[in-house]
Amino acid sequence: MPNDTINNAIKKAAGAGNSENYEEITYEGYGPNGVAIIVNASTDNKNRTAADVRHVFDKFGGNLGTTGCVSYMFEKKGVIVIEKASTNLSEDDLMLLALDNGAENLESDEEFYEITCAPQDFSHLSESLEKNGITFVEADVKMVPNNYITLDENGSRRMELILEKLDELDDVIDVYHNWDE
Repeated sequence: MPNDTINNAIKKAAGAGNSENYEEITYEGYGPNGVAIIVNASTDNKNRTAADVRHVFDKFGGNLGTTGCVSYMFEKKGVIVIEKASTNLSEDDLMLLALDNGAENLESDEEFYEITCAPQDFSHLSESLEKNGITFVEADVKMVPNNYITLDENGSRRMELILEKLDELDDVIDVYHNWDE
């Protein structure tokens, strides 16, 4: 076997000359009954990913739209979810701590606190809360809908299928929607 062939095989295995370029792409569309859906993907083949996402929308009663068709219905926010049982701070003390460190809002239900902030304040806020011994169930910057849509049983079933099938696609990173589950 020639040395050039051996050297080329070694370089290929080591990743030399790897020309794969991944791009971040956002797809927007509508699910059943007008539910807004945003799909973030990272791909080395835009045509394949677009076809896969379009197929899921078409098959389960949705429509893939153009850029900007639903993004205006969402705001990018930092979201931190804290289990009430995991902290010994009262709601008022937690709210003061959060507001002093860049939070915009704190909402609570029976089990959890949800703190929202501007994306640029997320790191400072999460670090400050961690320094005070608070652990998170979830902490991420994501697209938060301005309004929610409630679906009937049939629409809910189709929406669950769309979300499940989008999640199964290898290139899909995040899916945001305004379905009131």
